Amino acid sequence: MNYGKYKFEQAKKEKEAKKKQKSFEIKELRVTPNIEEHDFGFKSKNARKFLTEGNKVKITVRFRGREVNNSKAGELVLNKFIEDLEDIATVEKSPKLEGRNMFTILSKKADK
Repeated sequence: MNYGKYKFEQAKKEKEAKKKQKSFEIKELRVTPNIEEHDFGFKSKNARKFLTEGNKVKITVRFRGREVNNSKAGELVLNKFIEDLEDIATVEKSPKLEGRNMFTILSKKADK
């Protein structure tokens, strides 16, 4: 077997393996702890769309000023998102506070 044919076969195998890979993005939604009902519905609808497209969704609650002292409000917002999207999403990372941001990561439920 000559070297050119060998390189061609290897490239063909790599290309075939690449086709079978599943790629996804992490889409981020930023909200505040005192989000209004209409805004929540709009963000929730976008998150649902991202999940059905096969992407993961990172929901971030940004605290400004003294809001960080009442981080419970941010956790309630994240839990409301989790509850609203539980029919199509699973929690990959539970709500966690890092600095002035609290976030959670949701991914699409596995198909059965």
